[in-house]
Amino acid sequence: MNDFPFVRIQQEDFDLTEEINTIRAGHKDIGAVVSFTGTVRDINEGDDISVLELEHYPGMTEKALEKIRLEAHDRWPLQSSLIIHRIGQMMPCDQIVLVAVTSRHREAAFEAAHFIMDYLKTNAPFWKKRRSRMAKPVGWMHGFPIRKPSSVGCNNFFNEHTICQISPPTRGFFKRKHHEDI
Repeated sequence: MNDFPFVRIQQEDFDLTEEINTIRAGHKDIGAVVSFTGTVRDINEGDDISVLELEHYPGMTEKALEKIRLEAHDRWPLQSSLIIHRIGQMMPCDQIVLVAVTSRHREAAFEAAHFIMDYLKTNAPFWKKRRSRMAKPVGWMHGFPIRKPSSVGCNNFFNEHTICQISPPTRGFFKRKHHEDI
């Protein structure tokens, strides 16, 4: 269990039962297991969605998710937790994300799962692109707060955890020496 990755970004789907059994293994003191599984909707902001594509910046995203996972452990008495977020192309009804937490008591488990999921929905560094059923691109969606770019660029991103571009990500955008600070 020590080598188990508690934050995973992956293209392949996950098995909810298998993942829950893994984080429960070896813990006889668990009184609550709370999980949230997010799925692709077929309609978003009025558009019929046929494909949802997610991208991330490898290394930076995992660090940001691990940081929020550990913050949940600092705030609530958790036995274990897991975040799995998928990337790549997905269709309606496909699973996108799993947040699972275990605790001695249900209140801590519910609150921690809610806290982690709120972060993922509003602040996690993922980019979503949707395509409509009519095969037309609908465009990039905003998954976390947008800040107007300063005249200098995006230097404040790493301290404030906001992004300052609304166009699709480019591999060079985050290549700054400060990306290790997250």
